[in-house]
Amino acid sequence: MTLSKNTIGVLAAVITIAIWSGFIVIARAMAFKTLTPFDIVFARLLGAGCVLVPWGMWWVRRERARNPNAKSWLGIAPVPFQLAAAIGIFGGVAYPIIAYTGFFYAPAAHAAVLMPGFLPLWTALLALIVLGTPIPARRRIGLALIVSGGLLVGGASLLKAFDGGTVWIGDLLYLAGSLVWAIYTITLRKNMVAAIPATIAITLFALVTFAPTYLLLSATGIIQSKLSIAPWSEIAFQAVAQGIFSVVISGITFVRMVEHFGPVRSTMLTAVVPGLAAIGAAIFLGEPLHCNVVLGVAAVTLGITFGVKPVLPAAAQSAPKVR
Repeated sequence: MTLSKNTIGVLAAVITIAIWSGFIVIARAMAFKTLTPFDIVFARLLGAGCVLVPWGMWWVRRERARNPNAKSWLGIAPVPFQLAAAIGIFGGVAYPIIAYTGFFYAPAAHAAVLMPGFLPLWTALLALIVLGTPIPARRRIGLALIVSGGLLVGGASLLKAFDGGTVWIGDLLYLAGSLVWAIYTITLRKNMVAAIPATIAITLFALVTFAPTYLLLSATGIIQSKLSIAPWSEIAFQAVAQGIFSVVISGITFVRMVEHFGPVRSTMLTAVVPGLAAIGAAIFLGEPLHCNVVLGVAAVTLGITFGVKPVLPAAAQSAPKVR
């Protein structure tokens, strides 16, 4: 049975949203297991590398067959080393370390608001600074709603810091993780790198740089690692869930979603991620949905949807619709 392009686009959107929402809930749940954040990053790289390293080798061979002068790194990454390093530092190394550490301090509902929710804000500000992309009035209103949602969630935990609470640490890490991913996104846009080659490149860069550094530091006791005492089932689950699903599969389905719906409609579709992740955290993790979290999720979701909705010219708005 051959699926239509519309069906493939819809399936890609459903899978992407499910994985993005599930990533937040699963990552928070695994924070209560054995592995440390560095262990989880290592398992993530192992899972993604098993798929992306051979895929990268095939991709480079294909490009060289088309163009013998095509640039690559180590014959695996389909981009030169300088670019692989520029995007790999942020997307392959810094982001997962920061994000997974945040899950050890703050609830998943906070991550739902502060990571995917604040991504449009950081991206818009960086695009303004780096690329000179202006921020339209409608988008400014949407970004203001996103900030208000973040303040509703993060402000409450920050106040509790004076009583010895540590949730604010996770909230700051969520914000930092979102900022780092925005830097990665803007770097891709500036250098016009496609999503799949970029995913291959950041995974290879992280494997070559983070993996040996992690093994050395954990062997010498400089950083804590529980990889040796963790059940193999937990390590395998992380490799599959965080590596193959979150990195590989969602990377492919997101590209197909954008190809079918376009970047604006795709962003509007992913606006449901904060709400779904918060609801999932309440159902599967038993996290309470306090009033400030519910309002924060609503504000961020509205801000994303409102900020990316295109503004039609007056003539187009008054023109009769063709049926």
